Amino acid sequence: MVQDTVIIEEGPDSKRMKLDDEAKKLVQSVLVKKPGGESIINEYNRTKALKDETRRKMVNILAADMTEKNGGSPPRLVKEKYARGIVALFPYLSDPYSKNGFEHYYDGESGTGYLAWRIKTIQRNLAKERRGSFEGQVSYAERGSGGPTVARHSKFTSEIVLSEDECKEAIAFMNHSADEDAIKKKMKLTFDYRRKMVLDPMQSSDLLTIFPRFKDIKGLIEQDFVLMFGEGVSGKLLEKWTTAFKKKVIQQCKRLPATSDLQELLLAAESLRDDTEDDVHIVWDSDLASVLLLHLIPPSAQGRKRPGKVSASQAENHLVVFKKSGTNIEEQLQDISASAQPYLLAVGPQKDSIHQFFIILDQHAIPCKSTSSLGAFDELFKAHYVFGTSYNTMLHNMYTFIQTTVYNIDVGKVKESPRVAEVRARLLN
Repeated sequence: MVQDTVIIEEGPDSKRMKLDDEAKKLVQSVLVKKPGGESIINEYNRTKALKDETRRKMVNILAADMTEKNGGSPPRLVKEKYARGIVALFPYLSDPYSKNGFEHYYDGESGTGYLAWRIKTIQRNLAKERRGSFEGQVSYAERGSGGPTVARHSKFTSEIVLSEDECKEAIAFMNHSADEDAIKKKMKLTFDYRRKMVLDPMQSSDLLTIFPRFKDIKGLIEQDFVLMFGEGVSGKLLEKWTTAFKKKVIQQCKRLPATSDLQELLLAAESLRDDTEDDVHIVWDSDLASVLLLHLIPPSAQGRKRPGKVSASQAENHLVVFKKSGTNIEEQLQDISASAQPYLLAVGPQKDSIHQFFIILDQHAIPCKSTSSLGAFDELFKAHYVFGTSYNTMLHNMYTFIQTTVYNIDVGKVKESPRVAEVRARLLN
């Protein structure tokens, strides 16, 4: 007699529990293995929540892992599995009003959510890399082979070469140490590791998360820039600006058609403003005013209005933002949209009397070592190279002029607009 085999079908609840468990293990294993992942788990365990910055870090890690394993366009089921794993591992992050609780991380119906948006950013970055690489040699030559976003040989060569595990140990030490000198030494030893991160579009956005001491120890931007280019290049702006460029910039701008913005900057640059006037409009100090004036020197074709010409006030807003003393910087960062282009936040009683400068990059505030406006601008320029970020399009010509003509970086390699060459000719001849 043959007995019938009884098949017990898996119910929807047990099937969902199995999916949740698999997804949870996947996300947990990724976070445990990746740098900075355990701190995410620890923060959740302490607070039953994640700060915005921590959530962005988690999404970046998981999206990077997803694309590494599944290519630049992971299938919908893969993205859903990672999203499901997040809320399975961190149940307090689940949305009780949505169907599955994880749609804010990935919603397959609409293709939206934090993971979907991060993957689209990765895809855009990869597309840019492909356009600029060796299919790349032609287009790369067209856009020039210099500037803050390109790979380059650094001046620094260390006798001690750390393995990846040793770099991670050094990073863990720095993140918990209070010894500034020791941290600066470890930053030197991890310089090559950091440069690889900067040039990797999958990791570059995580740099300030992996190396958070940029945000509380002054001078680390300067140190990395010196390791890249040497002391001689690093000091050129502070050595040259007031002696070789400032007066010539002012003289050139006196020939421009008068506007209220221009006149205010000229008066500030020459330190001629009369502070006794009740209705005086406070502008920046002499050095920063002269840097802003550089942006205004036009090419020789005076009769035509240049398309996309940026005014002094527009340039100012993309270069430096003023906040009164007593401003809570962390609260300000919450109101600032993330930007890949760094700019200065100046804090003081008024614009021409600044007590502290910060470099703002991707909603992070990095304190400047210098309290002078020219010193802070020097650090801002160097931050582009240290963090591998492109120049703001509205300030591109100004930054390129500073790069080639003042610092003498990539002269003859970077593609310059005719305007940059024209300004250089006017100032140097």
